[in-house]
Amino acid sequence: MTGNTTARFGLTPGAKRLLSRYSVFIAVCLGALICVILSFTSHQAWLIGFCVLFPLVLLGVFDIIQPNHSLLRNYPVIGSMRWLFEAIRPYLRQYLMEDDLSEKPYNRDDRSLVYARSKNEEDRQPFGTELDTYAAEYEWMTHSLAPTPVSREPFRVTVGGPACTRPYSASVLNVSAMSFGSLGGNAIEALNLGAKRGGFYHDTGEGSLSKYHRIHGGDVVWEIASGYFGCRNPDGTFSAERFRERAADDQVKMIEVKLSQGAKPGHGGMLPGAKVTPEIAEARGIPVGRDCISPARHSAFSTPVEMMEFVGRLRELSGGKPVGLKLCVGHPTEVFAMAKAMLKTGIRPDFIVVDGSEGGTGAAPHELADHVGMPLREGLIIVRNALVGTGLRPEVRLAASGKVTSGFSMAANMAIGADWCNAARAFMFSLGCVMSMRCHTGQCPTGVTTSDPHLQRGLVVAEKAERVQNFQHHTVAALAELVAAAGLTHPSELLPHHIWHRVSPIEVKALDRIYPFLPAEILLAAPDETHYAADWAAADPDSFSPRHVVGPRRAA
Repeated sequence: MTGNTTARFGLTPGAKRLLSRYSVFIAVCLGALICVILSFTSHQAWLIGFCVLFPLVLLGVFDIIQPNHSLLRNYPVIGSMRWLFEAIRPYLRQYLMEDDLSEKPYNRDDRSLVYARSKNEEDRQPFGTELDTYAAEYEWMTHSLAPTPVSREPFRVTVGGPACTRPYSASVLNVSAMSFGSLGGNAIEALNLGAKRGGFYHDTGEGSLSKYHRIHGGDVVWEIASGYFGCRNPDGTFSAERFRERAADDQVKMIEVKLSQGAKPGHGGMLPGAKVTPEIAEARGIPVGRDCISPARHSAFSTPVEMMEFVGRLRELSGGKPVGLKLCVGHPTEVFAMAKAMLKTGIRPDFIVVDGSEGGTGAAPHELADHVGMPLREGLIIVRNALVGTGLRPEVRLAASGKVTSGFSMAANMAIGADWCNAARAFMFSLGCVMSMRCHTGQCPTGVTTSDPHLQRGLVVAEKAERVQNFQHHTVAALAELVAAAGLTHPSELLPHHIWHRVSPIEVKALDRIYPFLPAEILLAAPDETHYAADWAAADPDSFSPRHVVGPRRAA
């Protein structure tokens, strides 16, 4: 037979292709028709089949006539299965397909540890580690043959330099910045109640202090970002008077000026007016129903020197409370410019929180989330070296934020310079988050990252607050066991040589042999002897722009 003649059953190739594309739709239509006929001629129970199939008939008709999706027009009914499988793909992958160590951004092993500790369940594992100890990137902590007794007292860190009159004693593990609005009211309330019971702090995020932060009175670190929410004038600029009023609240223990965040460093944002509810408007000090802009940069200062002056001003307006900075490290020259500004002005922030680019609870553009900003370890080392190399480290505390889920992740951060750690997503897991990856849609199935009252109803504050407290308590206890195993008494004694890293299947190195760790004041005495000589020379305390190009110039 020729290509234009019948091939089988007298159908042309074009008719066969059409039949194959519409076969499911045709079968559904025939099934519905047969069910109707049989309900009249046989038994009315066939109407149940019709009730099941008729909506699929309507779906198929809609698929054929709608103009937006060619896949549905060409494959009615069956084409919709693609969207169904896309919707359930995260769950199938999470529960059926992937092993305990492969899932991203948090594998099942990490999440199971958080779940177990938050529920006071068994967190010990039998039969040895599941990790490949000979794979590149495997890390471990060295131990002592003469371990010390495990500390039964929670580790604390005093925050507040010489200019601070109201220092704060912080826990070594706290709730990182997550705003009301990004998280629902029940989630904020549960986090704060857990922090109150456990004796650790709760960072407000840039959305400012809401009524849900106030209900239980847990310690709060008030984060102030470029939108100056809670302390802004109608035009969006900083209001000293409003800041003074809110900072006087005894619940506010420290002030944190956010320069950038790990999820989307160097990027602003906008909360659409439709999402600016009366509660969010009250917390942020903005009009109800109007678009809320978060600029990419601050308007209260434009140079490193002005930034330090702003820090000093906030400390004075707050009545002497600790004031710090939070940033995801970008250009190294800017970190050194900040250090030079501290030296020039004599003003030091009481603390600096380094946010890793692997962190982030908020939605972000793909390119920024994946390829902008420095990972936590490298960023923390640069900030540590800037402070140590200039002799400023004794006056400025350092905190690390980014994928902290266990005592070891805390110990590793502390070994390279952190005084304490903050965690965001780990505390979300303790609230019941199942990593459905719908945080930005408002449809979080566990009621954590949604303002939908029906979804929030699933998050019972008292129950989840206990889990928040449990997770923090057990994780800090695990850190205490690691510190004791190393023969130490406090995590501040951890050093880079306590953490070893496998760089290849046949080579391992301690962290102090992989990364540069500067000795005290070397950037002042002999900067040319350091890895940062070019960045240090280019850093300008009076500008965030470098004095000159660092490295090779671009060809003309």
